[in-house]
Amino acid sequence: MRILVDSHVAVWWLDDSASMGATCRDLIARADEVFFSAVTPWELGIKRALGTLTMPDGLAAALASGGFTPLAISIAHAERAPALPAHHRDPFDRMLVAQAQLESLAIATADPALSAYEVELIDALR
Repeated sequence: MRILVDSHVAVWWLDDSASMGATCRDLIARADEVFFSAVTPWELGIKRALGTLTMPDGLAAALASGGFTPLAISIAHAERAPALPAHHRDPFDRMLVAQAQLESLAIATADPALSAYEVELIDALR
């Protein structure tokens, strides 16, 4: 299985948070490959700058050293995201959906709004 983690899942993983369900944690641990998108440090950095999130420096480096693979935003991803149906208005989440669709990845997320898209989801709360 190849998994793309949503931003909150990346933070939960690094924090070993009890918010992440045991099934999700096990699927990530056993996955063939786990990716984090370039939107993750971007989104979380914005939230940190706004004061709505506390996180340490070096998020991307911590994820990479933990075995997660960074996933850059390609032109194809950038073209797909705005073409998606408007089920979800968050541009970061729409990019994750576009990346997951084009790269054949399941998304680990606690966001039920993503279920409206044609993408495999892993419930991060289970």
